[in-house]
Amino acid sequence: QVQVVESGGGLVQAGGSLRLSCAASGTIFSNDAMGWYRQVPGKQRELVAGITSGGFTNYADSVKGRFTIFRDGENSVSLEMNNLKPEDTAVYYCAVFPPLDREYWGQGTQVTVSS
Repeated sequence: QVQVVESGGGLVQAGGSLRLSCAASGTIFSNDAMGWYRQVPGKQRELVAGITSGGFTNYADSVKGRFTIFRDGENSVSLEMNNLKPEDTAVYYCAVFPPLDREYWGQGTQVTVSS
């Protein structure tokens, strides 16, 4: 019954900003660890930003200083992306990690950054 839904992707020019949103429902707790990942064709999925149940955050080196992950609801998390670069183009996936359970993934949202 766990459902993860992402939104906010789109087309943006280099230097622009986007905010991705993710809402997880059907989980027992309201502050599960969550994260944003991205994947491009032919490459491995990579962690972009994560946040623990206690609020600790971590970021990929490539996005530090440009992206910010934050909670904006119960088991909801957003990714503020600033100064976007063409290399940020990817499908972005949100995941939730409930305790004593497997992770759950959203369907992904496309982010395309043009130069």
